[in-house]
Amino acid sequence: MDLSTEKSVSEAIKYRRSVRVFKNEAIDVQKVKDCIELAALAPTSSNMQLWEFYHVVSPDRIEQIAKASFDQNAAKTAQQLVIVVTRKDLWRKRVKSNIEYLKTQYGNKAEADYSKREKFALNYYQKIVPALYFDFFGIIGMIKFLAFQIIGIFKPIYRQARQSDMRIVAHKSAGLAAQNFMISMAAINYDTCPMEGFDSLIIKKILHLPASAEINMIVGCGIRATNGIYGERFRIPFEETYFKI
Repeated sequence: MDLSTEKSVSEAIKYRRSVRVFKNEAIDVQKVKDCIELAALAPTSSNMQLWEFYHVVSPDRIEQIAKASFDQNAAKTAQQLVIVVTRKDLWRKRVKSNIEYLKTQYGNKAEADYSKREKFALNYYQKIVPALYFDFFGIIGMIKFLAFQIIGIFKPIYRQARQSDMRIVAHKSAGLAAQNFMISMAAINYDTCPMEGFDSLIIKKILHLPASAEINMIVGCGIRATNGIYGERFRIPFEETYFKI
């Protein structure tokens, strides 16, 4: 990717629009992949990275996904698609990866020689994160939730401990990654459209995803056609959404 031709962050944010119709003009697969790599640099809760990115370049697959997306123009005319998937089910694997990474950073030494900070970081992934993510048909999560509400009467505590809460955490992180991707695309004059209207079951079958995976969003990619943007950008007055405290 030629960084010298990129827009600034502010320019890219202002340039990005949800483009509904793309030109029948190819875009560079490698450049899109580069933008996906930038997406993976997004902040993520506890550095768990419970996401996957499916880069769809096959015209046949794009057509299948477009049909499952109710034939939206943003899917039908897309030159490529990027599907952001949450994988909360991979939390054990991600915990292991974080622990292994930390140990490589701390050097080859006995655990007794770890500093207080190093011990805290390892303890976080060995005990705290598993305590939050482990559940059994939602029962344990509800028990944790009720216990935390009681503890919260006496002191501040993390209250979102249910299975549904952890799903939200995974989707928030995936949404941040998707935004990274779309801004990165805008920086190189490529356009995108995030879509939520689709049959998730069919999409998962097309991608051969397990039942435990969830589709965060589908992003159509291409170059905007002259009729690709349906109107001027509308935003609620900033004063109605900004509160200085």
